[in-house]
Amino acid sequence: MNQIKRTKGDKAFDAVNLFFLTLGCLIVLYPLYFIVIASISDPNRIFAGDVLFLPKGVTFDGYGRIFSDPGIWNGFKNTFIYSSLGTAISVTLTVTAGYALSRKDLAGRHLIMAFLLITLFFHGGMIPTYLVVRDLGMVNTIWAMVIPNAVGLWNVIICRTFFQTSIPKDMLEAAQIDGCNDFRFFSKIVVPLSKPIIAVMVLFHVVTHWNSFFDALIYLNNDSLYPLQLILRNLLIQSEVSSQMIGDVESSQAQLAVAEQIKYGVIIVSSIPLLILYPFLQKYFVKGVMIGSIKG
Repeated sequence: MNQIKRTKGDKAFDAVNLFFLTLGCLIVLYPLYFIVIASISDPNRIFAGDVLFLPKGVTFDGYGRIFSDPGIWNGFKNTFIYSSLGTAISVTLTVTAGYALSRKDLAGRHLIMAFLLITLFFHGGMIPTYLVVRDLGMVNTIWAMVIPNAVGLWNVIICRTFFQTSIPKDMLEAAQIDGCNDFRFFSKIVVPLSKPIIAVMVLFHVVTHWNSFFDALIYLNNDSLYPLQLILRNLLIQSEVSSQMIGDVESSQAQLAVAEQIKYGVIIVSSIPLLILYPFLQKYFVKGVMIGSIKG
């Protein structure tokens, strides 16, 4: 086959696109790169603004201070508990709701779906939600972190679309002929065939719970229940660095410099678990999201 001859205009268009895409990538990646090099640089060089492209005075003292603080470990523990329990609850409710709404023999499923869609446009607001959580006795408990936002309607719609397009009706009819009830059909047939969408839901909810701090800010008053992200928020916004991290630093200026290094280190530490998890679920991600996007 003859290749289409590319004109100078085509080459210029590609060059301009490449330039802006490269520029966009640099704009996105540089802040991430800067956080990494700043977390291992001399805090005085960071505070003086000398660290731009390469680490200066490489030291891992900041990470040593971070991991020596019991508050960080407690935040890790709390975040792990909230993410694990919250993801289990959210994925279970989301997948079961999506499957139920995908069944054409569910009485009133269109009415239920219309009722759920209303929640996309109207919300009670933060104060009524807080009053409900308080009246249910969930303030300052683990349940305040995993129950109020357990189900997202967009995720339910994604799951419903997946089941509608990926689980043939003939399979259900064949199972029913063999005496299989709905619960057994769902647990023995549907769930094993739905690993891609379940993996996607797990990834969505783990990331959501791991990065969540606003619910903790509203519902938690006990420091021992704070998740890691709320501790990180206090470090970055309110500069609340614990005395145990910088207790051996005497001058106030040196304390500020060390606190600056600790902030960057905590950002890296809080991101590592998700960076470890993502490669294991990435192979399911595109498949799970794209299934059901094209009919026929």
